[in-house]
Amino acid sequence: MSEKQAQKILVVEDERHISEGLKLNLTLKGYEVIVASDGPSGLAEWKAFDPHLIILDIMLPGLDGLSILQHIRLEDERIPILILSAKNTAADRINGFKNGVDDYLTKPFHLDEFLLRVERLLTRSGWQKHNEKQKDAHYISEDNYIFGHNQIDFQNGTATTHMGDIALTEQEMKLLKLFISHKGAVLSRKKILEIGWGYAIGTSSRTVDNFVVRFRKYFEKDPKNPQFFVSKRSVGYVFDH
Repeated sequence: MSEKQAQKILVVEDERHISEGLKLNLTLKGYEVIVASDGPSGLAEWKAFDPHLIILDIMLPGLDGLSILQHIRLEDERIPILILSAKNTAADRINGFKNGVDDYLTKPFHLDEFLLRVERLLTRSGWQKHNEKQKDAHYISEDNYIFGHNQIDFQNGTATTHMGDIALTEQEMKLLKLFISHKGAVLSRKKILEIGWGYAIGTSSRTVDNFVVRFRKYFEKDPKNPQFFVSKRSVGYVFDH
């Protein structure tokens, strides 16, 4: 079996005629393809299927594509993601690229162009994996984040604070990346739940509050008067420094 035949593609698309057409044509090219028809199942399949490439619509039931994109980028900055959307303004494309998408193709699209973009993204991804050691060396500075007297080591899952060295959980690191990537912007509890947990089913806004209380304990010298993790009444939280 060739390398191309082993490559796996996840299509997250709720329009059945489009998803079936994509699956057929990608399968004919030798890819292994599965389809998710809504946001929550798209995230679940990303975890279970472990694809080499994700093709992602923006307007999805359950959870929108940009929230899925942001959620994935908190855990994986390298998997190639291609947005395939009817949202075709320059602002839509810019928003996609700002949130970490690798390529953006608007509907309607030409099949041959779509297939060439898929091939290019997978080829580039394979090259990156081949040079993984060099990439790790290049990105090592991004594994450390310093604010105030605090330092977070995302590679080792630890933080150095006024409390000493702290071991961070996976969810704590994910939420810290979310706050850092939205530095200075107010994040609503709903948006934090959508991006940080994938979808809010079974998770309340109180969960977000509890994590922020924990972050203040770790990183604020005076947790009752926070400098970094600041509440915005009736809205959410903002991280700034």
